[in-house]
Amino acid sequence: MALPNLKFGELTARLPIIQGGMGVGISLSGLASAVANEGGVGVIATSMIGMRDPKRAKDPEGADRRGLIDEIRKARAKMTDGLLGVNIMCALTNYGDMVRTSLRERVDVIISGAGLPLDLPGYLRDVSQELKEDMRTKLVPIVSSGRAAGILCRKWLNKFGYLPDGFVVEGPKAGGHLGFKAEQLDDPDYQLEKLVSEVIEAVTPYREQHHKEIPVIAAGGVYTGEDIARFLEMGASGVQMGTRFVATHECDADERFKRAYIEARQEDVTIIKSPVGMPGRALKNSFLDAVSTGLKHPRKCVHKCLHSCAEDKSPYCIAQALVNAYKGKLKNGFAFAGANAYLVDKIVTVKELMNSLKDEFERFRK
Repeated sequence: MALPNLKFGELTARLPIIQGGMGVGISLSGLASAVANEGGVGVIATSMIGMRDPKRAKDPEGADRRGLIDEIRKARAKMTDGLLGVNIMCALTNYGDMVRTSLRERVDVIISGAGLPLDLPGYLRDVSQELKEDMRTKLVPIVSSGRAAGILCRKWLNKFGYLPDGFVVEGPKAGGHLGFKAEQLDDPDYQLEKLVSEVIEAVTPYREQHHKEIPVIAAGGVYTGEDIARFLEMGASGVQMGTRFVATHECDADERFKRAYIEARQEDVTIIKSPVGMPGRALKNSFLDAVSTGLKHPRKCVHKCLHSCAEDKSPYCIAQALVNAYKGKLKNGFAFAGANAYLVDKIVTVKELMNSLKDEFERFRK
């Protein structure tokens, strides 16, 4: 049995695989277009996307806007298939500008988490009125519970007459910042399989009452074609994968960032306490060792990128650490990674990766 397609309303991806939006700079136009061309949903991460703009220090919002427009257009120029999405964290100080810019550039999908995107349909309505056209961009929140999915369905419906076009359900094995308390990460009640079932249960009444398909996408620790098959059998419509796409030739990160995945051992995958007040999963290195032993000291933030960052109490600027990591300067930064990052053993093309996932899925489903 072959992998099915993934539908968001009238938009269809040939494969039910969304490439996770990985900031800072890990998934830009290079990776996103390559995934789309293999039939998936390629995703550009918007956080600090204007980091290479020489005017960013004086005009960070303008730099990020210009950077996002540039990456979307570069991806489109390379694409012959698939869908193009952007990942926009609610916690970004320029969240509204990133959403409006993405809509004006007519991306296929906006995926939004790191908080509940309660007003996301309002941006769609406003830009639609501004451009005097019906927008086809689909709105897909990231949630970590059935309760959150239910809240968004109810709030969006009551305020905007709009239901989500899908949900990404992110479990505790994901890389980067996690929407869980530290003690929940290994708790069976918070594992992805249970969360996916809860979200499907929460959205089913809205699907049935309003005759709208609301695909549920499993994310966080999905690694093999067999994993994809398991979640599809549970009722998910697709999966989101981040870690697997880092060690590809098309990934936008520096080669040294990718090598950190290949060289990682299981014990190197660790949970850190981020300056933004959330647990995060990353790869141990000398930078994080220095943080944990108190050798890093607070410094003034120049980026002002996240609402939730307590800069006066932070031992380091997480934005700058992630920019350094993207550039391969891992002595001054670190790599976020999913729980299965230690399984990565070589760099492949996106085509090779997608073909291997399809083969694994088909072997499992025979």
